[in-house]
Amino acid sequence: MIKIKTPEEIELMRESALVVSKTLGMLASELRPGITTIELDKKAEAFIRDHGAEPGFLGLYDCPSTLLTSVNEAVVHGLPTDRPLEEGDIVSIDCGALKNGFYGDHAYTFEIGEVAPETKKLLQITKESLYEGIRAFKAGNRVGDVGFAIQQYCEDHGYGVVRELVGHGIGQKMHEDPEMPNYGKRGRGKKFVEGMVVAIEPMINMGTQRIKQLRDGWTIVTADGMPSAHFEHDVALVNGKPEILSTFQYIYEVLGIESDEEAEFKAALTTKP
Repeated sequence: MIKIKTPEEIELMRESALVVSKTLGMLASELRPGITTIELDKKAEAFIRDHGAEPGFLGLYDCPSTLLTSVNEAVVHGLPTDRPLEEGDIVSIDCGALKNGFYGDHAYTFEIGEVAPETKKLLQITKESLYEGIRAFKAGNRVGDVGFAIQQYCEDHGYGVVRELVGHGIGQKMHEDPEMPNYGKRGRGKKFVEGMVVAIEPMINMGTQRIKQLRDGWTIVTADGMPSAHFEHDVALVNGKPEILSTFQYIYEVLGIESDEEAEFKAALTTKP
């Protein structure tokens, strides 16, 4: 059952989402060759607690970590390890926070130093597909419209769209209805209505769409060992249009990136740090 949020609840969810956004911004300042994802995990847990929230993933489904850190061919759900990140790696950092009874859930794929041009393009197209999906999240559209937008954009560039893992509704639970696949047919699935809040998160592979799970029971990797990218925003349906509750701007401030990609979702930019 889809749980509709009131305007007041959406504002509380924005606070949760922004804790995650700020955490990712902090981590952006720490990322460098030689650092381990276990070190990042410890820093993230302390940061989230210092900001009046609790780690959203830690203990959820018996998850042993605050972050899920997926390196190179890892798609999602990578557990932090003591392997140092290396020049040319990419790492998807997925993070959740629980504040005021509501969850935020947000992800970004980072470059470690200089990465290969073809990998950089994968990240660019995956992030662009996220916004293609968000634009389709509007009153009267359906789940299949978002999935179709993401799938078409990525497959037109020759990439594999993961089928087994999906976005989701979010609120007082990390995972709520509806499921939000990154593939689909226009006009199919549940209809979007005012007050819905979802996490849209394309998971896109450079090669095959096929995946497999490692023996740790968590980490999902591409079946062909090629890189994968993952980006995620929390989005509310307000006045019939998508409003991003999370933001990449804290990351961009650290990395020195100028971007207006969130400008059309202006409410996400009016919240002060």
